[in-house]
Amino acid sequence: MDIIRRIKGTQDILPGQTNRWQALEKYVRSKMADFNYHEIRTPVFELTRLFSRGIGELTDIVSKEMYTFEDRSKKSLTLKPEMTAPVIRAYIENNMQAKLSVNKLFYISPLFRQENPQAGRLRQFHQFGAECIGAASPLADVELIDLALQILQGLGLKNTHLKINTVGDPQSRKPYKKLLQDYLNKAIQNPSPEVRGRIEKNPLRVLDSKDPALQTIIAGAPKLVNHLSADAANHYAVLKAQLQNLDISFMEDPTLVRGLDYYTHTVFEITSGDLGAQNALLGGGRYDLLTGQLAGKDAPAVGFAAGMERILMSLEKQGVELPASQPLDVFLIALGDDAIKQMPVFVSRLRKSGISCDADYLGRSMKAQFREANRQQARYALILGEEELQKKHFRVKQMDSGEQTDVAFDEIITYLKK
Repeated sequence: MDIIRRIKGTQDILPGQTNRWQALEKYVRSKMADFNYHEIRTPVFELTRLFSRGIGELTDIVSKEMYTFEDRSKKSLTLKPEMTAPVIRAYIENNMQAKLSVNKLFYISPLFRQENPQAGRLRQFHQFGAECIGAASPLADVELIDLALQILQGLGLKNTHLKINTVGDPQSRKPYKKLLQDYLNKAIQNPSPEVRGRIEKNPLRVLDSKDPALQTIIAGAPKLVNHLSADAANHYAVLKAQLQNLDISFMEDPTLVRGLDYYTHTVFEITSGDLGAQNALLGGGRYDLLTGQLAGKDAPAVGFAAGMERILMSLEKQGVELPASQPLDVFLIALGDDAIKQMPVFVSRLRKSGISCDADYLGRSMKAQFREANRQQARYALILGEEELQKKHFRVKQMDSGEQTDVAFDEIITYLKK
């Protein structure tokens, strides 16, 4: 019979690896709390039109990468490929603006995109992110960037670089799009149908292209930063000034547009020098138009998302160790039928007292059970045999020093917790 294997582009995260994920998630949660962001969880699948309307029909995500299917009632559903649109859908549907004028939310979630698997880029991948909904000030943009950098730097990551740009507001983009269309139509000879469609419908998406043949053309394109409205120019100027006030180094990249149609004003990306061509660890920006596109009341918003696989890869390449999982407190070694019968009672009592505990369920010898205690990295081994049952005490061995002592049954919890 053939072995059933995992689907291409997915991975099993096994014991011994999960502790790194848990340490990352724990640190993310602690920093989100420092910035007063609160967790939100949304369904794994949503109506397909949420993403086609919110992200944009011409984006690679919607046009090429989504896992979309019909359910039994013929509704088109999609496994969520990103989190901002679901968060905004939840914000609108649950009338969250009525409870708080500014909602500061974060998430840790699996996501799904059917793209070519490569290092740090899987078909089921994981992101954490933050969204600040309700604040139009560029100071909210600065706070999100500061939060992102504090998380990455607090984990111990080095060799990271912040890139920023502005994609302006609708007043800026309308005349700029015409200018960019004229330039691209003249500069690109025989464009592919995909590129031609982007030039016609959303020419800013061409700036996001990774096609080497277009890089020289993109480098010579008119820069949106030179065609901003007064409001957009002020927003960008305040952003840069406040980043400088926080001593946050950044590089301006006029080709950075982040690939999603909902962005306005600020876009940013944090990259790692350890990941090669696919070097983005984290990216985000402002999306003041998205709530209106999803049939809600207009609400300014800004956020970011970070790839957890890529962050863990960068940490590993830089030799940064995340905190290990807690070792087992106790391994109980039961010898003889009477001790084995009593073993579940003692194990349960220890666990109820907050002491992590395990025992042997294979009837192995004392020597084999000690080997298992070592393998589990237990701090103590409790030996329970006929003599210990009669005297109502455990023989307690400290596994690191080898020191042994007798401790009464009714004193063992106090002894282990001291």
